[in-house]
Order: sequence, then structure tokens, then C-alpha cells
Amino acid sequence: AGSFQEAGVIQCAYNLNFPLHAVPASSAQCPAWSAFSVSSPAIVLETVKQAGARAEGRPEAVVVRLYEAYGSTVTAWLQTSLPVKEAMLCDLLERPTAQGCLPLGQQGLRLSFTPFCVLSVLLVLSQ
Repeated sequence: AGSFQEAGVIQCAYNLNFPLHAVPASSAQCPAWSAFSVSSPAIVLETVKQAGARAEGRPEAVVVRLYEAYGSTVTAWLQTSLPVKEAMLCDLLERPTAQGCLPLGQQGLRLSFTPFCVLSVLLVLSQ
């Protein structure tokens, strides 16, 4: 019912096309853990990958790609439990953009999206 945003169509499509796979594990209780979260349902975290050769000298870096899926202008917070020491926007070839470093705050990284915008963020991790 309602719009595709209210009905959760994008999340349902990801659940259908990329289902979770159960993996046998011990019966020991483990605390809940999530590497990333995004504050807006309009933003989809599409990819998390180790930075490639373009990020030379940064073997401890990961690239996170996100996109705006609702056709809206939105500001969202990207939070991570990883030990990030530096964050910067990068292009699709993983080269840092002219904006330089993004400020890391208690709420995470503040990212601004225009309709259907794709952003790549290079995260340099502490070792």
C-alpha cells in the first residue's frame, strides 16, 4: 500500500535477489554487530570493497558506494563500527576528489545526495 518508498519495494527486491544465507555456527551467544548503517531509507549502501590499485599506499582502505534510490535530495549519516582514521569522497576510479577529507563525527559521516546520485567514499582504517 502507498508509494514504492512506503511499501519498501527496494528493500524487498534486495531481499529477493540477494537472500541471506544461514551458516552453521556454535551455540555460543554473540553480540549483535553491524559494520555499517545509514540513517535514511532513501540511501542504499550498495558496495563495500577493499580499495584497489588506485588507492596505492592505502592497503588498509575500503571503498563504500552508496546511492540515492527515491529520487529525492537528502542528507544522511553513514555510521561504521570499523576504526576509521580518515574518510574522503572519491570518484569511481577510487581517486580522491577535490573536496578533501570528510569530517568524522559522533554520528559518523554526513553525506549529501541529489536524486539518484552515486557517492563513493574511501575509508582509511587504523591498523
